Amino acid sequence: MTDTWHPTDPGVLRLPSGRLVRGRGLRHPLPPGAPTPSYALYLLGRQPPPVPWEFTWIRWPDFRLPADRPAARAALTAAWARTADERVEIACGGGRGRTGTALACLAVLDGVPPKEAVAFVRRGYDRHAVETPWQKRYVRRF
Repeated sequence: MTDTWHPTDPGVLRLPSGRLVRGRGLRHPLPPGAPTPSYALYLLGRQPPPVPWEFTWIRWPDFRLPADRPAARAALTAAWARTADERVEIACGGGRGRTGTALACLAVLDGVPPKEAVAFVRRGYDRHAVETPWQKRYVRRF
C-alpha cells in the first residue's frame, strides 16, 4: 500500500512515472489541513529545526549549490526512490531556487532529459523555480 501525496495538494509535482513529490518553502507555514510528509529532504545553509517526521539535511546555502555534491546526489537519489510509496517533501527557505533545482534533479532521475528538466519543473511546480545560472548548469550536469 502506498501513502503518497494527492496530485492536487499544494506544491505537488507529478513526475513522468506518475510519482508525486512536494516542494515547499520552509518560511511559509503548512497550509491548514495539509498532510505532513513521511520523509523530507531539507536544503538549507544551516541545520533545520526538528520536525516529527524523518528528514535528511543537505548543507546548501541560498542561491548556491550543495556544499557536498556527492552527498547531495546520494540524498536526492534516495529521496526519489522513496517517492514510490511515501510522501516525500523537498524544501528550502523560499521553495524556489534550491527546491526547484532538487526537483529538477529528481525529474532527471525519473527520465526527463537533463536539458529539459528545468522547464519541466517550471511548468509543473513553479514558473520561477531554479533561480541561478549555476543551478541550471547543476541540473544539466546531474
